[in-house]
Amino acid sequence: MVSKSQTKLITSLQQKKYRDQTGLFVGEGPKVIAELLKEGFKLQSLFTTDASQTAAENHFYVTDAELKRISFLKTANTSLGVFEIPKPKLLQDSGLMVALDAVRDPGNLGTIIRLCDWFGVQQILCSEDTADCFNPKVVQATMGSMARVQIHYLSLSVFFKKTKLPIYGGFMDGKSVYSEKLTKDGIIVMGNEANGISEALIQKITHKITIPRFGKTQKTESLNVATATAILLSEFRRSTET
Repeated sequence: MVSKSQTKLITSLQQKKYRDQTGLFVGEGPKVIAELLKEGFKLQSLFTTDASQTAAENHFYVTDAELKRISFLKTANTSLGVFEIPKPKLLQDSGLMVALDAVRDPGNLGTIIRLCDWFGVQQILCSEDTADCFNPKVVQATMGSMARVQIHYLSLSVFFKKTKLPIYGGFMDGKSVYSEKLTKDGIIVMGNEANGISEALIQKITHKITIPRFGKTQKTESLNVATATAILLSEFRRSTET
């Protein structure tokens, strides 16, 4: 059974200010919950329709109707976990990283986190106005990948001044990523869905790259930021790992 106080707490975690206040976030479904647990995330409470999973003191059996009331999904899964937000790890200025400049859509952020996990990118740098990685929609879109990728929120401008890594920016008018010499270590900057990379960061980009259009009409305006990230990551890995 879900108490009124538990329902109130879970419902509040849809909003960032309450996630910040409580230090908690929600993950739903056996796969997401299992991945988070496997990577050491601390479970505060579990609500499940599977009676065999309720042996622990902080595990609660709920009916399908009760789970539906507290779920953030359109179609509730079989379980919902409330987790503690882990303390951020120390940022390492090395390796291949992705930097996100005001990427606002939770689905895009979740997909990019999953892509980074797939391509072995261990750190993502997010501007402070990028979507919150503990937003329920982001957590679900990562399908557990957020447990294996470190996500740092910081001033990209300040960090770019300090780093010695090459900084690649995704633009419409850059050099083709297929002809540009790419490095194994570096930062790939992806911009806002509507406005691209901000003017404040453009001057700090050391390599402007683009994904060329091959269509005959050349009328496609742009690619979705997550789709573009996938193509760039694939090309970086292909050209530097062979």
